[in-house]
Amino acid sequence: MNEIASTLHDRAAAPVLSVPATEQGRMPAIRQYMRIAVRWRYVIIGAIVGCVLLGLVTTLLMTPKYTATATIEISRESSKVTDFQGVEREASVADQEFYQTQYGLLKSRSLAERVATRLRLIDDPKFYEMFGYTSDHPGFQLVNGRYPASGRNVRQRVAGELLLKNFSLTPTRLSRLVDISFTSPDPALSSRVANVWAESFIQTNLERKIQATSYGRNLLQQQLAQLKERLDMSQRQLVAYASAQQIINLPAQGGDGRGATERSIVADDLAALNGALGQATADRIQMEARYNQAGRGGASTEALRNQAINSLRQKRAELAAEYQRMMVQFEPGYPAAKAIQSQINQLDRSIAREEGRVSGSLEADFREAQQRENALQAKVEQLKANYLDLRRRSIQYNIYQQEVDTNRSLYDGLLQRFKEIGVAGGVGVNNISIVDPADIPQDPSSPRLLLNLAVSLLAGVLLGAVLAFGLEQIDEAIADPTEVERRLGLPLLGPVPKVDDVTPKEALLDRKSALVDAYLAIQTNLAFTTSHGVPRSFAVTSTRPAEGKSTTALALAATLARGNRKVILVDGDMRSPSVHHLGGVDHDRGLSNFLTGDDDIGSLIFKMDDLGFTAMSAGPIPPNAAELLTGDRLSVLIDRLLEDYDHIVIDSPPVMGLADAPLIASKVEGVIYAVESHGIRSSMVKTALGRLISANARVLGAVLTKFETKRAHYGYGYEYGYGYGRDSEKAARG
Repeated sequence: MNEIASTLHDRAAAPVLSVPATEQGRMPAIRQYMRIAVRWRYVIIGAIVGCVLLGLVTTLLMTPKYTATATIEISRESSKVTDFQGVEREASVADQEFYQTQYGLLKSRSLAERVATRLRLIDDPKFYEMFGYTSDHPGFQLVNGRYPASGRNVRQRVAGELLLKNFSLTPTRLSRLVDISFTSPDPALSSRVANVWAESFIQTNLERKIQATSYGRNLLQQQLAQLKERLDMSQRQLVAYASAQQIINLPAQGGDGRGATERSIVADDLAALNGALGQATADRIQMEARYNQAGRGGASTEALRNQAINSLRQKRAELAAEYQRMMVQFEPGYPAAKAIQSQINQLDRSIAREEGRVSGSLEADFREAQQRENALQAKVEQLKANYLDLRRRSIQYNIYQQEVDTNRSLYDGLLQRFKEIGVAGGVGVNNISIVDPADIPQDPSSPRLLLNLAVSLLAGVLLGAVLAFGLEQIDEAIADPTEVERRLGLPLLGPVPKVDDVTPKEALLDRKSALVDAYLAIQTNLAFTTSHGVPRSFAVTSTRPAEGKSTTALALAATLARGNRKVILVDGDMRSPSVHHLGGVDHDRGLSNFLTGDDDIGSLIFKMDDLGFTAMSAGPIPPNAAELLTGDRLSVLIDRLLEDYDHIVIDSPPVMGLADAPLIASKVEGVIYAVESHGIRSSMVKTALGRLISANARVLGAVLTKFETKRAHYGYGYEYGYGYGRDSEKAARG
């Protein structure tokens, strides 16, 4: 239908509408809701009244109930009871878990059954009768006015369930206070149950602590004995294995002689000898370097440092100098020169002997360092083998040692826990106390009339809103003018009020009537649909009969005639003619005669002097009106009538089910579509418009007929001058 709407807008110029297009197309959500509420106001009011009456009757029929409330304080348990830092501790995430656990214990079935037992409600028939409980179980069959003992367990379970059903728990926000409430028809019973519930919770809390401490102590004591035996056995096993394997470990410095702090003798010896081997290797390398330097010939460092060699070298130098002075004067064979040469040779031999002794000493030192290094190397290799063998033998030893350490840690931790439980069990701190006991309530807590009425009112509003929206979704009727363009996509030429107590013709004859004002407004909007004003030829049609199309055609012809224009109204509905009734003539001659070939138009028309225009009846009813309209005779008729008249108004048949309306619409300048307010579904109108568009008809706009302001979503200001509208409205107000 969006295509239909766009086509209609393309073929028709925008008229002056009663409601702006922007307002129609963009209605705010709150206005839509208000429109729905106003339209279905009686449905909403009926739903509200029904719910309020139902709530009132229900409240009056309800049995009064009384609620008693006791307040208790639940303090966070401390895990440092014997610590001098204090009993209280800071709040944490665990506190929420603790308090939720306490709330769960307060609502436990066992606590409810305990309360029922203490108050002797299990064997009280009035208690079950008070809450309307009945059962065919043998345990609830009275024998001599009493319940049998065989069904006590069943009654105890049922009594606990009844108490829990009427019990409520309300923690006070950001505090440790908790309200315990119980509701029943008996105020005294409500007070007793609330108080006994609080007392029983305190007792069960203390009993649970004692039981938990006693059970924990016994269990820890048994586990301590088992761990002590395992620790002794593992220690004996460790010592026996160390003796058999000759594993001797010494405590390390600063250690306590346990586990990883022990060290073996082999490891100490290996570390010491490995250090000595490193030093011996360094000494051997140093001696080897000195020895190699002396063996390469020349003056070694050791020789240069030797005092005897230095003295001999100095003396030889002096003799050599003396010998050179003598060679200046004498020959080498000179006796004194020969004596000096002999001394020099003797000194050379002495120097050589001294250097040989130095080299021998260095070689001896090198050999000694080398032998010491080799000895230490052999000893280290031996200790390595011994250490690796010890490591292999220590694997099982370490396993035994770890077992001893584990057993000792478990034993020490369990022993400490056993001491703490013993101290905590002796302290016996109660972390729950009663702040305010429950008093006997004087006024009933339910039913609360005002609250129930408020809830009923709210439920009525919600139910009415749901019904209104549901009806709005399934209702396709066009209720007011704003929906014409929104639902159909047609420009609105104007609404026409519904006329009661008078005929349309009588209303048109009264110049002050609301009907005349409405059609004058429609005529004004119609003048803007073409460039030359009101179309010279147009048809008025509708989706189905009795929607006001004939009245619209009649009224537009009358209003145009009052504007000093020559107008002719043609009754195009040859299947159900109606125009001749308004003129007080018959339809022996009319449109069908011309369509069948009669060209004497003067004999086919008649005057309607009271309304000021000429009319043409439908003529004799033909066997098939559509066959007459398929030819060009209608176009010829329109052309000939336009020679004598300013405007031709054709009262066309309805669109649905007939081919007449599309055929007539294709021959005229435009079509005015009549839509009955609250009388037809929008889906049918869209289908009919689709047929007109397929016939290339130009739809000028829509007229909303039989419009009732009171039934519209809003008034929209559709009140017409001084006629039937205001008079009837004043009469209704009066």
